[in-house]
Amino acid sequence: MTAPTPPESTSPDSSPAARPWYASALLAVAAVTLLLLAAWGYARLRSPYPYYGTSYPAGTAARPFSGTDQRGQPFTFTPGAGADAGQVTAVFFGFTHCPNICPLSLTYLNRVRGALTPEQQARFQIVLVSVDPDRDTPQRLNEYVSFFGKGSTGVRIPEPALAAVARDYGVGYQKADVKGPDDYQINHTTATYLISASGELVLVWDYTQLTDVRRVQADLEHVLEAS
Repeated sequence: MTAPTPPESTSPDSSPAARPWYASALLAVAAVTLLLLAAWGYARLRSPYPYYGTSYPAGTAARPFSGTDQRGQPFTFTPGAGADAGQVTAVFFGFTHCPNICPLSLTYLNRVRGALTPEQQARFQIVLVSVDPDRDTPQRLNEYVSFFGKGSTGVRIPEPALAAVARDYGVGYQKADVKGPDDYQINHTTATYLISASGELVLVWDYTQLTDVRRVQADLEHVLEAS
C-alpha cells in the first residue's frame, strides 16, 4: 500500500509575499489623486469658470426682498428684473455697530468697485441688509454706507420679514453679549452673495476672501461679462 502523501507545509515561510511599501504608497497617491480629480470635476460641473468664491449650481435664483433704504425711501430688490435688470449685485448681511467684519466687507467691496471701469461700475451695486433693524435707522445707515464710498445701499427690513429674507439666503444672525436694550452685538453669517444681471446666485465669498481684491475683481468681471 502506498503511504499517504503528507500535507504541504503551512509554516509562515510559505505565506504570500508582503506588498512592497512603495506599492502601497503609490496606491495611496493614486486614490488621493482620483479623489481630487472627482472634486475638481464636480466643481467644474457646478461652474466651468474657476471662481475664487464658492459657486452655486447654474440656475440658482436669487430671491427678491423689500425694505427701506438709507434715504428713507421704499426699496425693492428684484433680481434680474425692473430697476435691477442688467445690474450685478453684491449682497451681504450686517449691521452698523459691527466692530470688524462689516467695515472690512464694505471697505474691500468698494475697493473692488473702484478698480472697475466706469462702464462696469455703472452695472455693479453693493447692498447691505441690516440684521439690526432696531438700531439701524435710515439715517444711521446713510452715514455708515456713505463713509465707505459711493455705490452702496443700506436696507432696513423690519422683523419678521427680515428673518424670512435671511432664510432665503441661508443667513443666520443672533444677538450676543447683551448688556441692555441698545447695548449688544450680533453674531451673523459673514458671506457676500454675488447675483448676476439675470437674477441668479452665482457665487458667495467669505469676508476673509474679500481682502484679495484682485481675485474678487476677476470673479466680478467674469460675471459682468457673462451677464
